[in-house]
Amino acid sequence: MSMTHSRIRRLSQLFIVGMALAVSGCGATPPASFRANLVEATKQRLTPDQEKQVATILEAMFGTPDRPCVLPETGLDVAKLRLAAGPVRSDIVGRKNGLYREHCAHCHGITGDGLGPTAAFLNPYPRDYRPGVFKFKSTERADKPTHDDLVRILHNGIPGTSMPSFALLSETQVDALAEYVKYLAMRGETELALMRAFFELDDADQGKLPETREFLVGETLAVVADRWKAAADAAIPVPQMPADIDLAASIAKGRELFYGDKANCVKCHGPTALGDGQANDYDDWNKPIVEWKKELAGTEDRAWASRATGVLAGDALTPRTIPPRNLRHGIYRGGRRPLDLYYRIHAGINGAPMPAAKGTIAPEDIWHIVNYVRSLPYELDGELGVDRPMVARDRF
Repeated sequence: MSMTHSRIRRLSQLFIVGMALAVSGCGATPPASFRANLVEATKQRLTPDQEKQVATILEAMFGTPDRPCVLPETGLDVAKLRLAAGPVRSDIVGRKNGLYREHCAHCHGITGDGLGPTAAFLNPYPRDYRPGVFKFKSTERADKPTHDDLVRILHNGIPGTSMPSFALLSETQVDALAEYVKYLAMRGETELALMRAFFELDDADQGKLPETREFLVGETLAVVADRWKAAADAAIPVPQMPADIDLAASIAKGRELFYGDKANCVKCHGPTALGDGQANDYDDWNKPIVEWKKELAGTEDRAWASRATGVLAGDALTPRTIPPRNLRHGIYRGGRRPLDLYYRIHAGINGAPMPAAKGTIAPEDIWHIVNYVRSLPYELDGELGVDRPMVARDRF
């Protein structure tokens, strides 16, 4: 009996202590913060003081996840950023705030580094925005996506991946999220530029970046921002598909190009377009990790290699190869409109091994490849048994 009373007293004491800690704020969740790009910092062999300088500059230029701020040179809309940023909440009129953290951060991470809590379980991995590289857009390969490109991806999602459609959100909310994606990308690109700038320092700089407006804004931030501003003028010129095109003849011509030496689509997508061609390549997010691991294995600086290996274990996902698309499924991640396929074939896919047909295939002939690719899910006389009719053709 006394033992029972003792346990009750002990539980009561623990409860009182727990309540006291809660009231005092002990154990409260700290404010959200951006993660440093430790992989790049370690690659560049930055000192702790140099990492701190980069972090200080970035906070002055971009603020925090709860309180974003931007300089006019970015061209970003602060009101839209504040709608998307911060913890999930509603304002005085009931308007939802914290959209990015509610809908995106669990995959893409608070920093936009593609390291959210669910990222490791997804295939393909969520996009890391920090290099500023985007696959599916209406602009030339090396150019940034337009704002409308980002809105389209958010609205439609990316078929064949874990990226869902946000069509149920309002236009204002989707617009704010697109603006916030640009903000995270600009911040990440600026961080990369600053970290790589240490390599260019003279001895007189004593390992410290200049903190002048000319360097930080004119030579660093403005260069990043100008690439984004130029996207609107980098649209791919698309010739009109002839309204009276002979579709059967166009498909036949597209097939010829698909298997021919100029387009050579068969190299990756395979002789049956199942995506069973080459399968050992990596995209531009995974390839640097693979190459760096090889470098670490061959270095004689074992202390640095050990530190770098620890950084990779905590700040990079296990590299995966990028399989070519199985065109028989009819699932196109960048969109299924003929126009979307034209963009992919013309410019290739930025960040991926998919090359551009631009300069090799005449612009009007790209439409033939588009028509052939669109016919593949329905082709009855392909080389696969599953594509063949169940009965002989002479019985039709």
